[in-house]
Formats: sequence, structure tokens, C-alpha cells
Amino acid sequence: MTIGILGGGQLGRMLALAGYPLGFRFRAMDASDEAVSAHLSDFHRADFSDEQALLRFIDGVDVVTYEFENVPIEAVRFIEQFKPVHPSSHALGIAQDRLLEKDFFRSIGIPTPEYHAVDSLDELRRASALLGFPCVLKTRRMGYDGKGQIVLRSAEQLNDAWRTLGHVPLILEQYIRYNREYSIIAARSVSGAFRAYPLAENTHAGGILRRTRCPVPEAATGLEPRAVEAIRAAMTALHYVGVLAIEFFEVNGQLLANEMAPRVHNSGHWTIDATPCSQFENHLRAITDLPLGETAPFAHAVMENLIGSIPEVLPVLATPRAHLHLYGKLPLPGRKLGHITTLADSAGQALLVADALRKRIGLPASTPTTHEPSAAEGVNTDVA
Repeated sequence: MTIGILGGGQLGRMLALAGYPLGFRFRAMDASDEAVSAHLSDFHRADFSDEQALLRFIDGVDVVTYEFENVPIEAVRFIEQFKPVHPSSHALGIAQDRLLEKDFFRSIGIPTPEYHAVDSLDELRRASALLGFPCVLKTRRMGYDGKGQIVLRSAEQLNDAWRTLGHVPLILEQYIRYNREYSIIAARSVSGAFRAYPLAENTHAGGILRRTRCPVPEAATGLEPRAVEAIRAAMTALHYVGVLAIEFFEVNGQLLANEMAPRVHNSGHWTIDATPCSQFENHLRAITDLPLGETAPFAHAVMENLIGSIPEVLPVLATPRAHLHLYGKLPLPGRKLGHITTLADSAGQALLVADALRKRIGLPASTPTTHEPSAAEGVNTDVA
């Protein structure tokens, strides 16, 4: 079976790495000359708006998926006329629009921060008066890693914020002082089989995911059933096929959904080394309707992103139960170039090993944050 992947980043690369042992073949499409999926697939370089290129891409492909959620939905809808695409354009369309996304969460009983659609400066003024300051103004589409959003702390900022972002539809969200950030990842197959990974705790800085630890500490285990119930409800309502991630803020014991990612997710990279069946393999199993694999971890894991530069690798390789993953990307500020996952038999030991290794190789400190949603936009669509 040949699987087509829209997007040429590291998520597509990791999908191929997970799928080759199962006998799958891969074809990737991206407009970038630097697409790292080209290293591991039959690569088609073309623009997603080129319908003839899309037809060449899907010729001989059995099923199509995508590895970033800002792929043009028109391209997905075009391909759906000829081949199965998972997740569907319906799910993608909701995930691409922050307003539709939060409306969807609310419609199935998943709590979110308060929010209002904003399409004019007058609407921005009215919405900010309702939410109060501070609040967070975001583009409804295309924002990621902290981009496309402004924290508003007073009415004096409204005019400037509108001039900066007001050329596209916006959403104004309640400013959340959260205790922790969590994500839940699950897979659902064509036949409706469902498996969830344990709840993971995430740490962001500058709007970019820095660290994920899983399983979460004992104090947070009571949240996991609620997160699993939420993602199961979302996947059922969307008739979803593939892997989905939902990110939450935890505020005084309540989970508020921030956003969802209709793809394999950065906060699930630890599953490669700490579970019998990674999120990447389970995504492939789901979209080809194979039995889903076991998701229970056999170790405690801490995953650390390598952002902007690659540290000295020898100390990583010399650390027992530390696993290095490099993506083959050129270093650039803010770019995710790889990750390190450290494993241990307890949560405390995993943190000790990860902290010691981070210090040894010179990575910046990673500490939990308790501030606005703009610091928690962990979904990365720049081939994350």
C-alpha cells in the first residue's frame, strides 16, 4: 500500500520511519526545496494549488493524509473526489479556524475560554468590554507558535492591534492564567476503533513547545479521564480517522480546551521511544484500518525540543536511555531541528536525567508557565 502525505516536514518523515517496517510505501508533496520528507519518500515538489500536480501525486496512491493543518483545504477537497483522505476536509476545516474550533468544542460539551468573533474595530471594542483586560486577540486562521496574536492589556492598544491584525477575520479570547498545560492524543480507525495515549504535560516558551513529560504526575491523574472523554467525543462527532491532539489549559482543576491538531503532534513524540506503538504508527494503522496498537507507556518520558540549533550530540548518545532524533533541517531561529527523549522508571528520575542532560548540552531551562494563552500555542504547522 502506498500512502500519500501532503507536506514535507519532519512529521511526514517520522510517519515514513514508522511505516516502512509495516511494508508501506510513501509519497510526499510539498512546495519547499528543503522538505526533509524527500529523504524518505517518493517526493513531488509542487504547489498545493496545482490540480494537475495533485493528480500526478495521487496516481497510484491508496490513501492520503497530511502532516500539517494549514494545507489548503481546497487541495484536500479536490483529492477527496478521487482518493480517501484522512482526516477529512470537514475535520480539517474546523481545526483551521479558531472560531469554528471553539464553537465545535462548545457544541459537544467541552469547556473553552470565553471568546468572541471580531470582524471590525467596533466589534473589537465591544468584545473587549465584555471580556475585560487583559485579553488575547488572534487571527482565526494560520497562526502558530505564538504568531498571529496580541495580548491586549488596555483599551489604548485596540487601534494599533486592529491595524496590525485587522486585515483578516479575528477572534478575541479570554486571557487565561492557567496552572498547567496538557495535551491528549488519540487514534481512531476507519472502523471506529479508539485508543488514547496518557495525558501529557507541556511547557512552552515564546509560543513554542519546549518540553513534554508523560505520564503526568500523580496530582494530575484525575484529569486524564476527562481529557480522554473529551477527545473521544470530538473524534466521534467528526467521524474522525487518524491521530488527533487536543491541548488544554488546567485552571483550578478544570480543563479548558485551547485548540486541536488534526495530525500527529509534537507533544506525542515521546511515544516513539516509550510506547509499544507510537502515535505515528497508530496514525498509519488508523487510516489503513489496521488494528490499533498498544498506547500504554513502558517508561516515564521527558521529551525536549531542539530549537534553532543542534547541541553537541555525544553527551546525548552517552546518556543511558536518552534517545536523539534529528530531522535533517537547516538551523534557523525558532525552527524545530530535532528532539531528545529521556526515559526512566519514575517521573522524578526522568526529570533528573533530562535536567542534567539539558544542562550538560547547554539547552535553556524549561520551567512551567502560568500566564496567557499566547504562550501556550503549542500546535506547530511549520512542518512540526
